Amino acid sequence: MKSPLRLVARLFADWMRQRAVGYIQAERRELENVFALLVLGSFVGLPSPPTPLALRLLPEMGRELAVMKARAQEMDDVYAEIAALFDL
Repeated sequence: MKSPLRLVARLFADWMRQRAVGYIQAERRELENVFALLVLGSFVGLPSPPTPLALRLLPEMGRELAVMKARAQEMDDVYAEIAALFDL
């Protein structure tokens, strides 16, 4: 039989692990968004790599485009998203 203290410690560790994974997933989404903006920035007027290079990368960027589209739809309330991420 496990002691209650060990059970609480394990639950706390699991909770902390889930929060860390959530932060890493949010960071990954943001990095994918930034990568898509850097590669396809010429379409919105940002300096970017040469267009032929961007067009060659385009077939491989399905996930990044989906993330960029979702981020563009969520950009109306950036502070709410940050507050939700940190449970403020």
